Amino acid sequence: MAPRGSSYQDIGDTRNAYADYGIAPENAEPKSSPFRKSTAVNIIGGNHGTRSNTAVHELLECPVCMNLMYPPIHQCPNGHTLCLKCKSKAHVCRICRHELGNIRCLALEKIAESLELPCRYQIFGCQDIFTYHSRLRHEQNCRFRPYNCPYAGSECTVTGDIQSLVAHLKDDHRVDMHDGCTFNHRYVKSNPQDVENATWMLTVFNCFGHQFCLHFEAFNVGVAPVYMTFLRFMGDDDDAKKFSYSLEVGGFGRKLIWQGVPRSIRDSHKTVRDSLDGLLIQRSMALFFSGGDRKELKLKVAGRIWREPL
Repeated sequence: MAPRGSSYQDIGDTRNAYADYGIAPENAEPKSSPFRKSTAVNIIGGNHGTRSNTAVHELLECPVCMNLMYPPIHQCPNGHTLCLKCKSKAHVCRICRHELGNIRCLALEKIAESLELPCRYQIFGCQDIFTYHSRLRHEQNCRFRPYNCPYAGSECTVTGDIQSLVAHLKDDHRVDMHDGCTFNHRYVKSNPQDVENATWMLTVFNCFGHQFCLHFEAFNVGVAPVYMTFLRFMGDDDDAKKFSYSLEVGGFGRKLIWQGVPRSIRDSHKTVRDSLDGLLIQRSMALFFSGGDRKELKLKVAGRIWREPL
């Protein structure tokens, strides 16, 4: 199976921190924020509490970025509020155009500290509510938070549940989809010396009612060019640990075998790649396996996925 013609690019993790209260996501609320809905919403399971009035929630929305504001909350001399991030990017108020000083809105900060809020992933199924600041910490590991697209060949910003991401990979990225828990793929590259712009590919396997992403690519470890293939699980880490997989490549009486546990797509592609958690093949060995005049890469990678006994 020939690789697709995309060039590999690194995808960095982007995480933003508010100085006083730990990590706060870039997009603090989904567009369909639960705070815009009726306040008479029943909470099933989790920690029960009384919903604050929707109008109060709206007071805590930054008028610039529309995200929830967390202390320190700033205001202009005319009382228009804005979040710390937006203040760091502006010198005048976006509403009245008055020059911004360094004025804290202490009253709104105290209101914020008294509130209990639903998880921002409520629309995806989380039914818990939290104090204003513990909500941030919960959301970093909420099991209902959407997944990032596992496609690593472009700066894809699509997020969603597993079902929507599978459809996205198939329709938008045109990745190969296969059913079954064993595979035998052939990777061909006419110019294996070109590691920096090496072609790569992603294949998705439907196996045991789950989806697994098989990556294959080339990059440099220090100054040594290598090929690497590894598996990622489309789901959370706890479920990923229920499975194992093996990869095998060889030729001319030699063989390399890797056995491991698939990493969750919660771990970024770059994180897994940089940890070298997969089958690593030195370029000289890969060309030896390819045979011929050693000027073309022709690797055949066999693999198997299995469920570990409980």
